[in-house]
Amino acid sequence: MKISSDYTSNRAWLRDVVGNQPMILRSVSALEYLQLFVGYFSESKVEVYALEESSEENIIEDLEAIEYIRFENVLCSSPSQAVNDMLSDFEHSDETALVEALSKYYYSHEESFSGLNIKKENQKRFEELKDWAINYFEVG
Repeated sequence: MKISSDYTSNRAWLRDVVGNQPMILRSVSALEYLQLFVGYFSESKVEVYALEESSEENIIEDLEAIEYIRFENVLCSSPSQAVNDMLSDFEHSDETALVEALSKYYYSHEESFSGLNIKKENQKRFEELKDWAINYFEVG
């Protein structure tokens, strides 16, 4: 089993694990690849959308149903898709990863969330997390 600590970065690890395969990185794995979340040491779990069963997958019928970005040989959920996925399944999502990602997104987009397309059904949860994300990296 390949683990993240065997690589120089989580991005290199994810690229090696899913590159050239019919799957799309999702949730925490997508946030890591997009460099919106730093990730964890010695990770082995990769979250993906896939057309067939593998591990930690969410089976879908068509990859085109997911909003994704292609980075050479890796398909990765867009920031909006990853955030919406985690908001819609918040009880099973990594809250730390989500809030850190929202914070990094906010500060790397001129202190704005305007580029994120939050679905109507996720808006209430997003509003609950927004201030926490803005203040996430403040000390004291």
